[in-house]
Amino acid sequence: MAGSLNKVQLIGRLGADPEIKQMVNGKSVARLSIATSQSWKDKSSGERKEKTEWHRVVIFNEGLVNVVQQYVKKGANVYVEGQLSTRKWKDESTGQDKYSTEIVLQGYNSSLTMLDSRGNSSNSNLVSENKSSLPNDNLNQDSSDLDDEIPF
Repeated sequence: MAGSLNKVQLIGRLGADPEIKQMVNGKSVARLSIATSQSWKDKSSGERKEKTEWHRVVIFNEGLVNVVQQYVKKGANVYVEGQLSTRKWKDESTGQDKYSTEIVLQGYNSSLTMLDSRGNSSNSNLVSENKSSLPNDNLNQDSSDLDDEIPF
């Protein structure tokens, strides 16, 4: 089909530490569970409501798997870009066909970006006493302060 597109972009938080497994061919795969939330005010009651969606993310890209394994933990805020993929499998206990839809990061058209500041996966916008509440307060820092150990 000409003119089709299968692309997913998510920003959310990890609900658990990444799961890293070895495949039969010796390569590693990472599995993430990412939560996205939306909130609104109910028109009839005025009550604040929130809905959370959980997304399964599978990473086959070896470079991204290494980054996830070293730097991404539960609660981390991440941006992922990949493709939707639905797998069919048979439930061993019932014999019924089951389906699972996942976001797959594989190849050159996928990415993962960590949105938290280094060393803080719970909330990168926390403001402590005696610090400015401006999110870009550290823009005038010496560039050597921005060096870190992330390999990209």
